[in-house]
Amino acid sequence: MDRDGWYYSGDLCVLYPNQYIKVVGRKKDIIIRGGQNISPSEVEDILYQHPKVRHIAIIGIPDERMGERALAVVVPNKGEVFTFEEMIDYLARRNIAKYKYPEKLELLDELPTTPSGKIQKFRLREHFMRKR
Repeated sequence: MDRDGWYYSGDLCVLYPNQYIKVVGRKKDIIIRGGQNISPSEVEDILYQHPKVRHIAIIGIPDERMGERALAVVVPNKGEVFTFEEMIDYLARRNIAKYKYPEKLELLDELPTTPSGKIQKFRLREHFMRKR
């Protein structure tokens, strides 16, 4: 807490005109790939708009050459199949810089969350690091 009573949680929020606050990401949730900073929340926000995507988390996976690589973990809507090619095509049609594209896609039935519904990206990282 600072002198004025503000607590800096590291969460990034949007304040709507009706005084509703939505947590949209984390200040330190950045993937550094080959010296380029990638904001996972920027790409997640776009992919959340895809009609086949129910939930998404983009995480950084350590890479010896690049530092980190971006992995998109998606829970598709019920009965849907979401492919890597669909993801890349969708991002390309939204004019996202190619360096921000996830390099791999994994599908899960659900994402690990806190009781309040926040995605636990650290658990996803642990899960995919064990799979390597």
